[in-house]
Amino acid sequence: MPGTKPTRKNLKNGERANLELVSAPSLIDAVDRQIIELLQRDGRRPYGAIAEQVGLSEAAVRRRVQRLRDAGVMQIVAITDPLQLGYGREALIGIRVHGDVRLVADKIAAIDEANYVVMTAGSFDIIAEIIAVDDDALVHLLNDSIRSIPGVTEVETFLYLKLSKQTYAWGTK
Repeated sequence: MPGTKPTRKNLKNGERANLELVSAPSLIDAVDRQIIELLQRDGRRPYGAIAEQVGLSEAAVRRRVQRLRDAGVMQIVAITDPLQLGYGREALIGIRVHGDVRLVADKIAAIDEANYVVMTAGSFDIIAEIIAVDDDALVHLLNDSIRSIPGVTEVETFLYLKLSKQTYAWGTK
């Protein structure tokens, strides 16, 4: 429908969209938070096991999880290690833009190697996390895919040397 804001529910497989961050505190209660926390520890935990821990029926847990997913509050995904999948370079890219930052952010978000793109306030207009197979692929990505976008005035690359911490369990605090 024209003019309808995209939600996770009405996006087609593989389709990209800018989803506005919404404040969801009124959508989630203490039991939802417990369910989220349990799934953050193990996304494959059976609904029956979750039900026992939160004091609901398995069907009630299943409905709550589906509601949280449909509302875009959470996703259940496999987290991979890019290095073990053949990607030898991970980097954070700081990008300065002249003109409409949203247009540039949309173009960067359309790049397959960009797995995180955010518009920021501060010394960079956009920060993107990217993965590349090797240094040649990273050079191609920076020069041909990012620097060539109209409006990009400066790109600063921060190569990841070693990951010291990565957590996804912050959402229930």
